[in-house]
Amino acid sequence: MNSKVEKSLPSWLLFVVGTLLVAQFAGLSVWQISRGLSKIEDQRAFDAADRFATFHHGAEVRPYQALKANGRLDTDRQFLLDNIILNSRYGFYVLTPLETAENEPLLMINRGWIEKTGPTPDVAAIADRIEIDIAPATVSGRVGSLPKARTRTGHAIVAGSNWPMRAVYPSLADLEQQLGRPVQPFVLLMDPEDDGGFLRHWVPEEMGPSKHFVYAFQWFAMGAALTGLLVWHYRKRSL
Repeated sequence: MNSKVEKSLPSWLLFVVGTLLVAQFAGLSVWQISRGLSKIEDQRAFDAADRFATFHHGAEVRPYQALKANGRLDTDRQFLLDNIILNSRYGFYVLTPLETAENEPLLMINRGWIEKTGPTPDVAAIADRIEIDIAPATVSGRVGSLPKARTRTGHAIVAGSNWPMRAVYPSLADLEQQLGRPVQPFVLLMDPEDDGGFLRHWVPEEMGPSKHFVYAFQWFAMGAALTGLLVWHYRKRSL
């Protein structure tokens, strides 16, 4: 440690600060390990779901569960989730409400990804692309959620949007406000084998468990190195 720092700061303060940093590094390491283990469980749940259970309102669902739902697709009120990047290309997720019963919350169906054709897309042309022939439908898929961004600037619903309505990382509450009806607390990710969808490649979060374990090792190594410096410094002052 720098001799000037040692003279300006009492030795006990250096040890207190160092000990707090070691504890923080250890906590971050444990958190990364827990996230990695959670990702492993998510992957197992995703791989284990091989049969489509029939969904009904009020049923308990779990992440990535395979479900099928019967109802009528509301093709007149669809959402285009903007700023979705796939293979380095910008596009939209197409979100279509499914009415399973007249007085029940709507089930939002993510029908997949379509590429954006220009910086200012022609919504009317997109509306033609996302039409579906048969509104009554049985939709199969996985229990998922809306895409989330770390930060978002501006409003969730793009100003001046008509149907299909452009949205940027909306919440379920944002969708409820525009639809004027409650929605189910999850999104059904349409199965790639179902007709009426677009590009679909559903997987658990892109950041796999291995990266979390690497980060955990890095935090652990930093804590171990700092612990070594503190021990060395203590022994040096004791001589």
